[in-house]
This record gives sequence, C-alpha cells and structure tokens, in this order.
Amino acid sequence: MSDDTVVSHRRDPIQSSVGSVAANRRRQQAVTIAKERREALVRTKRLCRVGTSGDGNGDGDGDMMIDEERSILEAQTSSAVEELKSAVAYQGKGVMQKRVNALRELRRILSRSEFPPVEAALKAGAVPLLVQCLSFGSPDEQLLEAAWCLTNIAAGKPEETKSLLPALPLLIAHLGEKSSLPVAEQCAWALGNVAGEGEELRNVLLSQGALLPLARMMLPNKGSTVRTAAWALSNLIKGPSPKAATELIKIDGVLDAVLQHLRKADEELATEIAWVIVYLSALSNTATNILVQSDLLQLLVERLATSNSLQLLIPVLRTLGNLVAGETQATPVVLVAGNEIAGNDFSDNVISALIKCLKSEHRVLKKESAWVLSNMAAGSVELKRLIFSSEAIPVLLQLLSTAPIDIKKEVAYVLGNLSVTSTEGREKPNLILDNLVSLVGRGCLPGFIDLVKSVDTEAARLGLQFIELVLRGMPNGEGPKLVRREDGIDAMERFQFHENGELRNMANGLVDKDLNIKSSS
Repeated sequence: MSDDTVVSHRRDPIQSSVGSVAANRRRQQAVTIAKERREALVRTKRLCRVGTSGDGNGDGDGDMMIDEERSILEAQTSSAVEELKSAVAYQGKGVMQKRVNALRELRRILSRSEFPPVEAALKAGAVPLLVQCLSFGSPDEQLLEAAWCLTNIAAGKPEETKSLLPALPLLIAHLGEKSSLPVAEQCAWALGNVAGEGEELRNVLLSQGALLPLARMMLPNKGSTVRTAAWALSNLIKGPSPKAATELIKIDGVLDAVLQHLRKADEELATEIAWVIVYLSALSNTATNILVQSDLLQLLVERLATSNSLQLLIPVLRTLGNLVAGETQATPVVLVAGNEIAGNDFSDNVISALIKCLKSEHRVLKKESAWVLSNMAAGSVELKRLIFSSEAIPVLLQLLSTAPIDIKKEVAYVLGNLSVTSTEGREKPNLILDNLVSLVGRGCLPGFIDLVKSVDTEAARLGLQFIELVLRGMPNGEGPKLVRREDGIDAMERFQFHENGELRNMANGLVDKDLNIKSSS
C-alpha cells in the first residue's frame, strides 16, 4: 500500500476492554462517494441537453423531451449517422458546412431524450466518424458539435462509454490553450463522463495525460469552464489510488485556485470545487498536509455557516470530517491549532456551524455533521470540552432517541467519544467520568440500549460499548442498577447465541463473566 494512501476514516472510536470498534476506512468511503453525490442531487455523468456558447443557432429544443416511439428515434439516429458518413466523405463545395449540419442533426437527436439513442448511434458507426471530425484544423463549430455528440454517448451505459476509447487522445488534446473555451469545455465534459464510469477508464485517462490540462482549465476565473473542469477533475481523481489526488495538489496554481474559487465563487462553482477537495482530503496524505496548512478550514467553516445549499454543504461537511479524521501530524489537533490561524473563536465557530446542520430538515446533513463531530470528539480533551459545553449536546440526545438508525450510529460515536479519552492499542480507555455521568443523567442510556436491540451490527456494538462504560464507570455502583432498570440486561442476553461471535462475546462477557450480573437480579 502506498505511503500516501489515507486509510483511516475515523480517529480512535470509543473502545471497550472486551472488544474494539475498528476504524472505518476513510479511503473506502471516498471510493464509494458516488452514493453521497446522488444524495446531493449531483450526477456522476451528465447529459448535455442545453447548448453551450458555441451553438450559434440557439435551437430551443435542446433541453426538451420529445415523446416519440423508440423505434422512430432509433431510425432517425441511424439516418443521421448515415448523413454524417456522407458528409465526411464529401469533398466538394461547402464541405465544412455540410459536416457541421450533419453533426448538428446527430447532436440534436442525442440531446432530445433523457435516455438518448446511443446504442443506435454506435451500431451505425458514429464514433469513428466523430473522431474524424475532431481532427486538428477543423473549425470550432465542427469540433464543438462532435465533442457534444461524444459527451452524450459517454453519458450512456458502461459499454457505450467504453466505445469512446478511440476518441480520448483527441478529446484530451483539445483541452489545450490553443483550443477555444467552448471546445475545451465540451471536451472536458465528455472526459468527465468517461472518468465517471469507473476506475478502469480513469486509469486510461490518467495514463494519456488528462490530469494536467484539466487542472489548468480550473485555474482562470472563466465561469462555466471552471465548473466543468472541476467536475471532471473530481471524477478523475476519485480513486481508489491516491496517485492522481497527490499529483493534482502538486500542480502549480491548483491550491491557490481552489482557495480562490471557494472564497469568491458562486455556490454552483464552489460545490464543484468542494467535491475536488473531498477526494484530495480523502485519498492523499500529501494533499491533506498541504490543505490544512492553508486557509481552507476557515473557508469551509464560513461556507458551512452561511450557505443553505444542500449540494454545497454535503461536500463541505465531508471534507471537514476527512481533515479532522486525518492521520497526518497536522490534523489530529487541526481545530485547536486553527485558533492561531483564524482567531480564538475558530473551534466554537466550527461547532456552531455543525449544530446548524444537525438541526437541518435534511437527513444527510444531520448524518454528515454528526460524523464530523464524532471525529472531533475522538480528538483532544480540549475539543471534547468545547463540544460538551455547546448546544450540540441536547440536539444529539434528541437525535439519539428519534433519528433513523444511520444518524443514531453517528450520534452514538459522538457521545461515546466524549465519555472516554483515547488510548494506544487495545488498552482500556480512560473514562471522562463527569461527561459520562452527565450524559446518563440527561437520559441517553435508553437510546444506547435501543441500539443494542438493533439488527444493525455496528449499532449493537456501539450500544454494548456504552453499556460497558456505564456498568464499570458510574460511581457508587449505580451502573448495574441503571442498566437493569432500562432492560439492558435482557437486551444483552439476546446475544447469548448470536451468530456474530464478537457481539456474542462482548454481551456474554458483560452479563456473566466480568460483572456476574444475572437477568433475574
């Protein structure tokens, strides 16, 4: 495994002497981040339905659904490809306009429906013709139409996307400075769709040199061109290898561009930039080290505090969690050290922004913000104190009782991590007694016992770990009484013959071996 690979998703979760919670792999989470992007209403592949600035005819039907029989649409597609074949072979007067007209007709057909007739276009032999139309020296209008057709073909099924392999070198070449912005942007869009298909095609694009020209397109402040380049880059570096993310952050000007766009850009562009940062912080220790030494944290917190855009807040939260969960020297104390960068209230501002998201109506924001807090709560004693003295605690306690199970688990990590200090290896953690007593007194124990009753293995493990803290940590021997009163012993005895050996041993050890408690007590 590469030294630069980031493998930890969460720092030092709550631990038990009879079993420990293995740290989730942050890198693995990043590789499967496409699910989060769907939740954020952002597609990995994007169909080009609306004309770019190079479409001089301004046809108004580019983004309309045409309710036609599939067979008619496929016949039209085959006819359009045949017309393009004729235009490419034609050498007479007006050859360029004839090609552009044929390309435009094919592009219109491929742009009409949400599910364009890509298969029919491929069967008719469209890709080799489109590659010919991308040749250097062709007019911009021709290049733009050809790249647009390829963009929508690349938005199709996996095997359809792979059909673009012969076109990739030319699409990458047209990203260069000699190309017009509309042509370069359309080629970037097509390449973003290809990269979004999966690791195999990402590796092909990287080996053919797509990273550098896409990165350079992100440097100027050119509106939609930067958005498209950033989106394509986020697809290109998403892993699982950290190599592309590490190479990207080392390119001159990339860090400055990222910070500038995040600071000044509208929310749409900031969202695309934020997804680039998600993968940088998730996959590469080199990138993480560079990012935490910049103004990034302050900018993320400012966006978190001021934005109401779900699409933007999700990658911002994901990046914050990645940075706090980092394995580098800088990140374990990054929020405390941030006081030197952004003022004495920096950590308080982070927590306040996270509380805002915990109170959101959006389920995904509650989950992501709780995840960030869980990583903070696993950090220094100072961070634990800041969280525990904040308004986050009553919100978290409410969520533990009422939220869906995926949010409850993240909340359980927060509350559990606030009750212990981390230790090395598998040693028993040091209890923060005041926090534990306070949380139990405020009614969190029933919520953890409900987790024990869950069919979710991770949730049950978290519940058992917290019960152990209560049984062994509450003063004056109150722990067993409290657990019995909430039917915790019965909940643990459900694991007596459980198929999961770890949970079975944890529960049985607590009930019988360690404390010699009997359900009949």
